Amino acid sequence: MTDNRPTLELTEAQQKARRKRSVALAICLAAFVVIFYAVTVIKLGPDVLNRPL
Repeated sequence: MTDNRPTLELTEAQQKARRKRSVALAICLAAFVVIFYAVTVIKLGPDVLNRPL
């Protein structure tokens, strides 16, 4: 079975724009994770680290 679908060729400018969007999205996602973690730790309070295992 062969795949005869045409491929999309991006220009250099389009590749750079895609890369910048990908990096921006990754940074936003990482910031969201850090904020979510910080809010969770703040809501649980400082005693969350002193609980018995």
